[in-house]
Amino acid sequence: MNCPGEAGVPLVLGGCGVGCLNGHMADRSVLVSGAGIAGLTAAFWLAKAGWSVTIVERAAGARSSGSPVDVRAGAVAIARQMGIWPRLEDAATGVERLVFVNADGRPQATIRTRQRANHHEEVEVARNDLVGLLLEKARENSHIIRDDSIAALHHDEGGTDVEFQRSPSGRFDLVIGADGLHSGVRRLAFGPEEQFSRPLGMFVGTVRAPVPIEDPRSVLLYNEPGTSLTIHPAGGKPGFAFIFRGQHAFDHRDADQGRRLVESTYAGGGWLTTFALKEWGASDDRYFDAVTRIDVPQWAAGRVVLLGDAASCISLFGEGSSSAIVGAKTLTDALAAHPNDHAAAFACYENTHRKHIRPLQRSATIASRLLVPQTRSGITVRNTVLNALPFEHKVRTAPSSDSH
Repeated sequence: MNCPGEAGVPLVLGGCGVGCLNGHMADRSVLVSGAGIAGLTAAFWLAKAGWSVTIVERAAGARSSGSPVDVRAGAVAIARQMGIWPRLEDAATGVERLVFVNADGRPQATIRTRQRANHHEEVEVARNDLVGLLLEKARENSHIIRDDSIAALHHDEGGTDVEFQRSPSGRFDLVIGADGLHSGVRRLAFGPEEQFSRPLGMFVGTVRAPVPIEDPRSVLLYNEPGTSLTIHPAGGKPGFAFIFRGQHAFDHRDADQGRRLVESTYAGGGWLTTFALKEWGASDDRYFDAVTRIDVPQWAAGRVVLLGDAASCISLFGEGSSSAIVGAKTLTDALAAHPNDHAAAFACYENTHRKHIRPLQRSATIASRLLVPQTRSGITVRNTVLNALPFEHKVRTAPSSDSH
């Protein structure tokens, strides 16, 4: 099977693409569930290829998203083609390094998060800034249903009938589940989340940090055994991140449980922990979830396909945002290459993108050990090893947020 992006098979870059030649896609409709990075990118390219695109998004407004996100590697070329790269550069946080500090705030070791020479080839931005730019592009040629979600899916050979929680039902040729780690589309079309969720024994919480930032180019990270507290300057909108290990039973729908877990885990901690916990408890805009890997054996079921975190969550320590952009383009290229065979398109997309994310998932495990050592001796060894490395060769890694 010839898939775009594989050896000898060109990607469909820009323009209408082969799928809409002679009007093949002009009368085809697709529903994208989720107005996050993956869903909005897919919506843009599908509309550009002539599909009739509808986006449904449950969140009524901007969502708290954890750490800023990176756009790098293959995602950069796609952002350029979409016309958003200059604005992403303008919105860049400017962060260049991750500094590990002790309880007194004194630096113990440093990792460069990006090389100055390659700065133009990648950018870190607030997730909401990236989503906002993608939304501007997607809504140019898409219909958006806000503050709603899919209640039921009914398939037949010709398409999928979709029942919404609030809006009138509709019929679509294809449905794309780009609705994140806790995907409703995945639950309806593939089965309950418990079948696919692989908790990694870690949790993350984030909240805004109204504190003065001495160095806007440095992220500061403080460790105690099994925990980290990070302050990210985030281009003038600083934020705290609590990342910690634990085997707690957790229900993501219970917001108060997340609040309590952070407070009990970090009670009595050093550095800025007391102040961070005060902000955490007072804020009405917190983010909290388990660090999880999603493992779905097949990403397509009939005319429904999963994208982004709904299909293959790399969670906190991967390159979720860039992977979401690349995955969305891979899916839309595959549909353009197989305009009359969605099953073949879905198979090409999955085969190609699984190869892309496999090494990213492996690197996520390494990053978690580096950023959140389990023991005090592990913290000491980590710092010693980093200080022994030439600065230009130090490992580039930093926590990144969800991507859907």
